[in-house]
Amino acid sequence: MTTETDLRYLRRCVELATKALEVGDEPFGSVLVSADGVVLAEDHNHVASGDNTRHPEFELARWAAAHMTVDERAAATVYTSGEHCPMCAAAHGWVGLGRIVYASSSEQLAGWLAELGVPAPPVRTLPIQQVVPDAVVEGPVPELAAQVRELHRRRHS
Repeated sequence: MTTETDLRYLRRCVELATKALEVGDEPFGSVLVSADGVVLAEDHNHVASGDNTRHPEFELARWAAAHMTVDERAAATVYTSGEHCPMCAAAHGWVGLGRIVYASSSEQLAGWLAELGVPAPPVRTLPIQQVVPDAVVEGPVPELAAQVRELHRRRHS
């Protein structure tokens, strides 16, 4: 169940996604939060650099591996504006991060992009749990998904 605390962090993800869009990147943002509610790291997409692996979820997984113990990672939560792609889900699973909460799903994103005439990505979109079967995942959050949809509409219009 998505709580008010979850919504606060998800709103920050949407802010980060908006920032990404404002600097000419794809609108995705993510926040890594410790078990006691401390924001440890946050990021947005940096794929406009030409490196399509520069997703915020992947960057947060790498940060967690370098700065957190195994137990701290397992107890942490990753909040994100969009459901992890398979690459990011795999990184999340390999690093052993805990719960994932997302504002919009990969299925929603695929539908929105198709409506906008955007070609499908080179990697198939899959639900996180098809990549990391034991992942604890919550989302989408309808009121925030609408905001994320608008960011993608702005990006591709």
